[in-house]
Amino acid sequence: MKRRTLWCAVVLASVNAWAAGKPASTDWVPSRDGVEVVDVHARQIWARCVEGMQWDGQTCHGEPVLATHKEALALASARRKADGLDWRLPRVTDLRRLVNETGARRGLSQALFPAAPRDWYWAGTANVDASSGAAANPYNYGTVMRGQDNTGLNRMAFLNGWAVDMASGDARGDMPKRTARLPVRLVRPQD
Repeated sequence: MKRRTLWCAVVLASVNAWAAGKPASTDWVPSRDGVEVVDVHARQIWARCVEGMQWDGQTCHGEPVLATHKEALALASARRKADGLDWRLPRVTDLRRLVNETGARRGLSQALFPAAPRDWYWAGTANVDASSGAAANPYNYGTVMRGQDNTGLNRMAFLNGWAVDMASGDARGDMPKRTARLPVRLVRPQD
């Protein structure tokens, strides 16, 4: 029944977009109340507004919360407890899906995510390249100058977190977790 309701919402949103003269996308559909955006393809539900902002039926209003990584995790935990839903920080790959790579203007869709800061956002990814098993090369001059070794790399992963630039889709894993203050957008799985 939920799939049929979701399918009907997708069709209705496509018809409404066509009637308004806008290109229709069946991958991204606002929820009925407009507070969330459903990514049909990835089966995820996104908060339409960043933390600190509220949906008023037309756009997001308020000031976005700029949080450290620890505070971002606490925001996700608090919302999870308040709503009883599995809200979390999105992974790098999740955030990159939000960046519109088609058309003349790259970045976050202002129709789906209005008033969103075009900035770096925290990701919940712990380590993007964990599968490579790459160790620091002690003979690489750059590694030596940064003072990294195999234990230093682990320490750096603890001190730095991943973030995605919502204007370009670029990701970086060297964002200082304790001092960088970034916007937070939460995601949850579709039920």
